[in-house]
Amino acid sequence: MNATGQSAVFGRRKEPHTIIIARGNEIRHFTIRPWLAAFIGSALAAIVIGYLLATSYLVLRDDLIGATTARQARMQQAYEDRISALRAQVDRITSRQLLDQQLMETKVSELLERQTQLSQRHGRLGPLLERAEGDIGTVPAEDPAAAAKPDKRAEVTGSISQPARNYAVASLGADLGTADTRPFSLWSTRTDPLPSDSAADRADRLFVSINQSLKSIENEQLSRINTLADNAYKSADAIQQALQTAGLPVDSDFGKNESDVGGPLIPLDSSMIFDSKVKELDEALDTLDHLKKEARRLPLANPAPGHSVTSPFGVRTDPILGTAALHSGMDFRAPIGMAAKVTAPGIVTKAGWNGGYGRMVEIDHGNGFATRYGHLSEIDVTVGEKVDAGAVIGKTGSSGRSTGPHLHYEVRHNGEAIDPLRFLTVGKKVAQYL
Repeated sequence: MNATGQSAVFGRRKEPHTIIIARGNEIRHFTIRPWLAAFIGSALAAIVIGYLLATSYLVLRDDLIGATTARQARMQQAYEDRISALRAQVDRITSRQLLDQQLMETKVSELLERQTQLSQRHGRLGPLLERAEGDIGTVPAEDPAAAAKPDKRAEVTGSISQPARNYAVASLGADLGTADTRPFSLWSTRTDPLPSDSAADRADRLFVSINQSLKSIENEQLSRINTLADNAYKSADAIQQALQTAGLPVDSDFGKNESDVGGPLIPLDSSMIFDSKVKELDEALDTLDHLKKEARRLPLANPAPGHSVTSPFGVRTDPILGTAALHSGMDFRAPIGMAAKVTAPGIVTKAGWNGGYGRMVEIDHGNGFATRYGHLSEIDVTVGEKVDAGAVIGKTGSSGRSTGPHLHYEVRHNGEAIDPLRFLTVGKKVAQYL
């Protein structure tokens, strides 16, 4: 049998520590197990460490609080600096946007002002172009390039349409590329924006293209006015030259300024240039109108178009006596009863039988010019009657001193007979201008 306190399997067993306390006649004892000892030791160690840590905190608290406060102050300062920088950046962006908006509004106002100016020019050019086209008619043959040029009146007198204006204003927003709402072929000089362009770049590109289009319209207006003025002066010069070559009177000083002129040089702006060109065109049309009126007063038309001349003006053999005699007019072959038409407006001064003329009509055209129509078979006008060019004054025949039916036509200036061929030749030259 094994001794007490030994194990048959594991050998000697360790006994727990036993503490005996004797007080007088009382004896007490208790046993401390190993885990309890470990627990008590750990608790004491924790108390000691906590005490040390508390003591260190109390000693170092001020330094820790100061460091934390300083760190928080630095963080707050960094945040405030960042906020100030962002606020300044926002202010710069806002100011730039305001400046850009003011600049855009200024540009839009300038565009609208130019549109208003073009509209006003359209109102002035409309009647003037109608008058020019009516007075000048076709372009003279010596200017085939101008004659072949298409009529661009719609472009010359055009203005910015309301959709174009709305688009120009709407396109100046914060984002020009949000939607593609541009009208097709709005401006011929405008190019499509590039993907890398900013809103300001697109706005600048739009303004440049609109300005180019407006400038093109203004240049086209001035070019058209210059062309019409040149054509008017050419037509007036052609009429004047034809009349002067034929020795016919013409007021050549109308519309011309004095040669002795002078003054300081004052540059013209675009509006003054336009007004000057319009005034020049108006003066050219006035000159042309004046020369047309002068030419239309003269008997330049053919009294019997398409009929041959049987006897010209000048010395000839008298058809009845056979001797040399002066023929004061021209004889046109014409059957009996053909309408005799006046060659220029005037007043009937004679209408009846007049010796060798037979039945004769005399028309006073003013400025000393008169025409006579003889050997008529019938007279359809009365003395004092006003007649227009081409009016029928009677019918041809063979009355008076005549050998057969024909129309005797005379042109007289201050009572003296003039060769009608001079007038007929001038009439053919200036017919295209009248």
